[in-house]
Amino acid sequence: MKNIRNFCIIAHIDHGKSTLADRLLEYTNTVTQRELQSQTLDDMDLEKERGITIKSHAIQMDYEYKGEKYILNLIDTPGHVDFSYEVSRSIAACEGALLIVDAAQSIQAQTISNLYLALENDLEIIPILNKIDLPSANPEEVTDEIMGLLGCKYEDVLRVSGKTGEGVHDLLEHIVNKIPAPVGDPDAPLQALIFDSVYNPFRGIEAYFKIVNGSISKNEKIKFFATGKEYGADEVGTLKLKQVPKKTIHCGDVGYIISGIKDAREVKVGDTITSFVNPAAAAIDGFEEVKPMVFAGIYPIESEDFEELRFSLEKLRLNDASLVFEPESSAALGFGFRCGFLGMLHMEIVQERLDREFNMDVITTVPNVSYHGYSKKDPDTAILINNPSEMIDPNLLDRVEEPYIKASIITKSDFVGSVMTLCIEKRGEIVNQSYLTADRVELTFNMPLAEVVFDFYDRLKSISKGYASFDYSPIGMRASKLVKMDILINGDMVDALSSLIHDSNAYYIGKRMCEKLRELIPRQQFDIAVQAALGAKVIARETIKALRKDVTAKCYGGDISRKRKLLEKQKEGKKKMKQIGRVEVPQSAFMAVLKLND
Repeated sequence: MKNIRNFCIIAHIDHGKSTLADRLLEYTNTVTQRELQSQTLDDMDLEKERGITIKSHAIQMDYEYKGEKYILNLIDTPGHVDFSYEVSRSIAACEGALLIVDAAQSIQAQTISNLYLALENDLEIIPILNKIDLPSANPEEVTDEIMGLLGCKYEDVLRVSGKTGEGVHDLLEHIVNKIPAPVGDPDAPLQALIFDSVYNPFRGIEAYFKIVNGSISKNEKIKFFATGKEYGADEVGTLKLKQVPKKTIHCGDVGYIISGIKDAREVKVGDTITSFVNPAAAAIDGFEEVKPMVFAGIYPIESEDFEELRFSLEKLRLNDASLVFEPESSAALGFGFRCGFLGMLHMEIVQERLDREFNMDVITTVPNVSYHGYSKKDPDTAILINNPSEMIDPNLLDRVEEPYIKASIITKSDFVGSVMTLCIEKRGEIVNQSYLTADRVELTFNMPLAEVVFDFYDRLKSISKGYASFDYSPIGMRASKLVKMDILINGDMVDALSSLIHDSNAYYIGKRMCEKLRELIPRQQFDIAVQAALGAKVIARETIKALRKDVTAKCYGGDISRKRKLLEKQKEGKKKMKQIGRVEVPQSAFMAVLKLND
């Protein structure tokens, strides 16, 4: 165990950490020049295109230093806030972390968030200044920021270039010298922490774990603490670029297990594996059930594709246990699914994967968060509201609570005013403002999550000219004055366009939606009323005027009563048509109105 080093990478979403990971694999001869490619550890096309890590990746490297052989286990973690629980479990499986900061971009909000997670777990932090070869790099200023953040010395900050390989040999020596070896009892009952899992279509779910105490052998009978399920260890091994089967994996090491599990929900990130014959007394601390934060309806554009969409979502869930969905129907959109996501990036990824991997064209309804409703009959029992249609009747409603977040925004001092205006407009309350350097400010706000899931991030990027970084963490529920807004077309409610919004925004959003629908719904032979309503109270209205035929065109001269008779006859026909006529809302109108709130 003394020659094992387990470490993870903490970095902002960019190609920098992937390039540096490639250099570590190359310099330890873990991969050959032929196998090495850009972003070697990233499996999905989406990861390579966006320069983000969606799934954790673990790989074992062999390194010889001063005549001794060392095993280096690298766990490459996602950087985005949506996957913060998976990051926390990966960090718990390590003894050290490489803090990678871009010499051109400086420290980002998400990097700081994950750094605090690492410090809470008492990890040894190795600060690294990456991309020092770039012409726009500002190494001296960024080094000062890192020293201020960590309280380290100037010489502790390593200067590395993932592109040229400069400083990578020094980094490997630092990993061996600075990061402590794992501690654990090899003779104690087995305790292994699961930090990720992947689906293999031929062999089922493969769980990735770190052994904290004891050891695990092939064909041993094992048990999962959270689910209580028992399985046989059909294969165990370590993770190089390809899996390496072993007879036994010992304390302190990172490996994988294949047990023929077919359902990803049976392997939970953060769960503990123990021996069935000689079980551990308790699970490893820190396990939580991952709860979805953002909900949206996903409907097929063609109604006959419903079963195909169900099949596609079930296949996706094999790889992504945090995706939850259940069938629902909408009068306007037909049959579809109500899906729960970890956040907006997770939702984008699921939509993109449905399109790329399953060729599914889908409509996604307005994303919303989960609320807690309390009725007057039982004001102490919370009723979960995931959908506007589940809202309690206003006459019976006592109060509604919505999730709040602590938002951390790092931006240049030039944009502080416009960022504050945006956050206050989104019902944010400023908590703290601190200057990291002379021209970089960290702003902390308490904000409703519902205000962030729409257009907040896009607007933040545009007002800061791309210089702001954003991160958040949940801080609980707060009572708010929320109302359910319905859209009525010709008196009929369109359920797919209903939304839960704050009372102060209702008129503005209702008016915008009515105006948009007036432009998009085709004119009929009768007047169409488009209304936004809170319960029985209409707060905004637009009218789509009827198409009229010039029935008096054939009258030239003659008595006025002939013209009047024709116009009266047309009027009667319009009245009758309005009673029996139905308005079909085109697909383009749904898409445009949903994007209005997107």
